[in-house]
Amino acid sequence: MLALIPLFIVGAYVGWNIGANDAGNCVGTTVGSGLLCYRRAILLVAVFVIVGALLQGGNVMKTIGKGIVTSELPNLAIIAALVSSGLFVTLATFFKMPVSTSQSIVGGVAGVGFAAHADMNLAKIGTIAQVWVICPILTGVIALAIYWLSRMILRRLRQGSIWQQTPNVLLILSACYVAFALGANGVGDAMGPIANLGVVEPFWLALLGSGALAAGALTFGRRVTETVGSGITPLDTVSAFSAQLAAALAVHFFSILGIPVSTSQSIVGAVIGVGLLHGMRAVRMRKIGEIVFGWIATPTAAGLFSFGLYRLLALAFGS
Repeated sequence: MLALIPLFIVGAYVGWNIGANDAGNCVGTTVGSGLLCYRRAILLVAVFVIVGALLQGGNVMKTIGKGIVTSELPNLAIIAALVSSGLFVTLATFFKMPVSTSQSIVGGVAGVGFAAHADMNLAKIGTIAQVWVICPILTGVIALAIYWLSRMILRRLRQGSIWQQTPNVLLILSACYVAFALGANGVGDAMGPIANLGVVEPFWLALLGSGALAAGALTFGRRVTETVGSGITPLDTVSAFSAQLAAALAVHFFSILGIPVSTSQSIVGAVIGVGLLHGMRAVRMRKIGEIVFGWIATPTAAGLFSFGLYRLLALAFGS
């Protein structure tokens, strides 16, 4: 069991990074629209991330654990994969970039898989990559549909103070749902490589991972929250609700299928979708370009770095 302690530490570090970077995906639009202060919003994230991880975190954990690299990896390979993915997400969070933590860990696991000459499920990797392309487009379309439907219903029901508060309530509920979906998907990214060993019960890995995600959101989540909330396009309450609900639906759906998707890609695609309703000038294309570049660079860089790091560790420690 002592040999697993370094794995738990680096796994928790990755979970902390996921919480820090993806907290903005959960409540960035809520904070950006002025409905909730950052502190209250981030507490909601911490609670529902834990709930989502404990209830539905096992599916993605299985995919990351045995779906990409089908043979058992040595401990050094798992450490290299987790450290590589975590470092890139830390840098991205510092620079306020909502990168894909899922892409980072998949790239890291694939990199050490090739470096260790392990058995690889290339078809699964191809499926995951296809979903990464589809997901932000899908959430943009869903967000547009939700926005149009919400505006139509609210116009017809706009009578009295209760209905005036309805968009605010829906926005808070959708933020909780995104946090739930983040826990369900993100804990597998953090703990999946450790699950590859098959020596720790998934529940305990989910508990450790969810605590790490919550800690990351509480301690280092403000920077990316600012980018998602107002860095891409200004959002009103209905627009923010539409974006959050679309992202949550997509992430939750793919979590049930066991596919690691990016909450960053989902929410950014949804925010762009509703932003385009106000015209291209309302969307900050330069910021979008920076984010898309990060999406492409993250899995590539994490994969190459984990490949090289594992080879160095293997030479140093004779694994």
